[in-house]
Amino acid sequence: MKRRDFLAGMGPLAVAPFATVTHAKDPRAQSRQYLEWIQYKLPNRSDRRVEKYYEEAAIPALNRLGIQDVGVFNVLYGPNDPSLYVLLPHNDVESMMTYRQKLLDDSNYVKAGKEYLESSISDPAYLRVEKGLMRAFAGMPTVEPAKKSIGDSRILELRIYESHNYLKGQKKIDMFNNAGEIQIFRDTGLTPVFFGETIFGRLMPNLTYMVAFEDMAERDKSWDTFRTSPGWAAIKDLEAYKDTVSNITDIILRPAKCSQI
Repeated sequence: MKRRDFLAGMGPLAVAPFATVTHAKDPRAQSRQYLEWIQYKLPNRSDRRVEKYYEEAAIPALNRLGIQDVGVFNVLYGPNDPSLYVLLPHNDVESMMTYRQKLLDDSNYVKAGKEYLESSISDPAYLRVEKGLMRAFAGMPTVEPAKKSIGDSRILELRIYESHNYLKGQKKIDMFNNAGEIQIFRDTGLTPVFFGETIFGRLMPNLTYMVAFEDMAERDKSWDTFRTSPGWAAIKDLEAYKDTVSNITDIILRPAKCSQI
């Protein structure tokens, strides 16, 4: 769901004097994860081979490598092309750079993932893969897996906030990190899973975050609570955060059975 005229729905997003972005060392930065975001474009909506691969081969092997809280998501509302999304949180750069080869060195992984790894050119498990890399925010340096509920109504909302230039993008990140917006999310029922600044990928510059809900009714109620909360009212019109977001992409996801988020 693309929302170009999002201001009407969400209220004015930070309007304020532009201040120079500084990069003083933040003690929280040491623990910030690298978040690999993967989109698999599938042959058709009923093809579950990639999901099966993560359930039977990839997630167990990734966990053995210390890569935890792997997210696997189907699209409920979003892009029309059949897709599966995956989140891989890495604790350091070495993990991110070496895990693929380590997977191939794992005989149990190779055996369990044979159908996926050896899919044919005439019947591929996926059509294409697109990847991006994010760095978790200092204000939320690691992924926080959403609590799993009974039933299949639980949803995860992925939102991408684009900015028209890098400095404005940094100001929106500052609004989350230092103006209290992450805490306002928590206080109003917008349960965050992660916040990340995109290092490379599509639609840059952008920040991307995910929030969790029991169902769509809770989602709508929580956003209404956020929009009318005193915390949001106190910061949304600050001159320092004027014109920080130029476009929002909104995707509603449902966790796959194997998802650890």
